[in-house]
Amino acid sequence: MPARRSFLFDIGNVICSFDFASMLSRLQARSNRQETLPPTTIGSIKDAYESGQSTEEEFISTIIRETGFEGEQEECVRIWCEIFTENEQMTGLIRALADQGHHLYLLSNTNRLHLDYLQRTYPAFGYFSGGIYSHEVGAMKPDEKIYRAALEQFSLNAKETLYIDDLPENINTGKQLKLKCHQYLSHSHHELIAWLSAEGISMP
Repeated sequence: MPARRSFLFDIGNVICSFDFASMLSRLQARSNRQETLPPTTIGSIKDAYESGQSTEEEFISTIIRETGFEGEQEECVRIWCEIFTENEQMTGLIRALADQGHHLYLLSNTNRLHLDYLQRTYPAFGYFSGGIYSHEVGAMKPDEKIYRAALEQFSLNAKETLYIDDLPENINTGKQLKLKCHQYLSHSHHELIAWLSAEGISMP
């Protein structure tokens, strides 16, 4: 049996794609304002929440205030969370890696509302033994701090750990820390399979 390896997986545009534009459109469709809110406004609110600078309650109240959303808070949270689409070919790959006994961990810029939704909605998340998340660490990729937290928390040897992310700036930090890195693009899933094969990991 091949040696068991350790993996760090990003979430967004790797395990699931996401669409913030549709979320913003849904919020603004229930708004009491005529003007369109710039996506950058949502981005700054999101980053404050995902870096642990604001609480869940502060985040929700800020989103409602800034968008003029007139629905209930529960509806706002549901719209905030319903932005994801499962990458089914990645779900299959993750299942296969778990079946081979590899150690799977998450490393993601995310927030508690999204993480809870993802874990109860998509089966891929049931195969991970743990994760390091920006809102808990207080740092976001590509900051080295969040990577080092993962290496320490899971007692990983960077040079033997396989890291999969879609963003080049995140991959660059991974390489600086000596992780084995693959920049993932969903339309080039076969390139990930080839990379794994070169690492001695064959998919069924």
